[in-house]
Amino acid sequence: MAKKSITKRWLVNNLGIIFMIMLVIEVIFIYVIQNYYYNSTRQYLTSKLNSVTSVLTLYSEDSTVNFSSELGNMIENFSDKDTMELMAIDSKGRISHTSSGFTSDGTIYMPDYEQAMESDNNYGYYTGKQENGEKIMAVSCCISSLDTEYSAIRAAVSLSEVDNAIFNYICVFTVVCIAILLLLAFTGFYFITSIVKPVQQISATAGKFAKGDFSVRISNSSNDEIGELCTAINHMADELSNADAMKNEFISSVSHELRTPLTAIRGWSETISMEQDATIIRKGIRVISNETERLSQMVEELLDFSRMQSGHFSLQFDTMDILAELGEAVLIYAERARIEDIKMTYEEPEMLPFVYGDRNRLRQVFINIIDNAIKYSERGGTVKIVAGETPSGDIMVTVEDSGCGISKFDMPRIKTKFYKANHTKKGSGIGLAVADEIVAQHGGTLTLESEEGKGTKVIITIPPQKPESK
Repeated sequence: MAKKSITKRWLVNNLGIIFMIMLVIEVIFIYVIQNYYYNSTRQYLTSKLNSVTSVLTLYSEDSTVNFSSELGNMIENFSDKDTMELMAIDSKGRISHTSSGFTSDGTIYMPDYEQAMESDNNYGYYTGKQENGEKIMAVSCCISSLDTEYSAIRAAVSLSEVDNAIFNYICVFTVVCIAILLLLAFTGFYFITSIVKPVQQISATAGKFAKGDFSVRISNSSNDEIGELCTAINHMADELSNADAMKNEFISSVSHELRTPLTAIRGWSETISMEQDATIIRKGIRVISNETERLSQMVEELLDFSRMQSGHFSLQFDTMDILAELGEAVLIYAERARIEDIKMTYEEPEMLPFVYGDRNRLRQVFINIIDNAIKYSERGGTVKIVAGETPSGDIMVTVEDSGCGISKFDMPRIKTKFYKANHTKKGSGIGLAVADEIVAQHGGTLTLESEEGKGTKVIITIPPQKPESK
């Protein structure tokens, strides 16, 4: 499909519509201005004829006055003869007197005179061209009732000056319209360009993101929606870059974590195959069993994370005693804590409300949290595990250690997948993310409180079983 430019679409759609609107306004303006000038001219001619007929009416009523002579004098001495022509038409329809002094022996085309003779109001109007091609406006008024010798008087004016004035106004208005269109085109083009350029830059940057280059950033100099979009994309690039770095660290860490137990299993397998001493054989079998269990847990973590990412992470909910699962997790790590010279204490109430949850997954959460507490504690340290209830009735489990703690920089991302605050310790960096997801699917929360160098406190809250869930 051919690429469509936003600028071209704007020019065709918006500016095209504006041009059509301006064209319609231009046509309306021409119609209004022409009507205004022509009507004003007609009213001017009519008012002059009204003045003349008023005087002629007085002459007709005065028996001492020679009507024909006075009519001729009035037309001859007409004050506005420079701008218009006044004519007297006799009873035979011929022009007998004119203010210009020129008369025609032939018949002149006078549709206004014919209209006046047939009209009830004694007036007739005409706008058009004469035989010589000059455009005029004429008004005739019937006066046959005043004198039998004359049938009408007629006033005519050339429209050349009127048309010139109209043409000048149209030219000025057209220039203004063109100036407005050019201004709109310039400002619109500038505005569209201010949008198109960042969009093109965003498109080019997104293409580089698609190729795996997360180092590029979009320059942002605007403080509007486009600027917000650029800022959001730059932030997205930062997050993608961090995620990519954490992914690479994760792969490296997992590779190391997998290689270590596999190396131990392979080494002790070779040792056992050549060893006759039963004590060494038992020790080798114990090491292989422990490393196999460690490897199994790591693979299970990876499988859980894969299910979580694909949306297939499901739980088997049932009524359960959370103290039983917590107690089993504590028992699993009691011996390890003793071996590593870490004092682990466990406090639980006589009874807690039942929970509607997945016993295996919750035990996995407790194992992960306790494992981390022991892992990040030094010899002689302490791990304190307490179970109880919150004032709102939720079940709360806290695991507090006296280990190395978490820095303020790492705290916001500590539950992010692949993220490891301490790379010197074993682990894949996904255990806490999986634990957080499991707790969230139980409707609970997993929060951390930590101070670097003083230890970490993990607080798990899970709502108790509701009566309708039984």
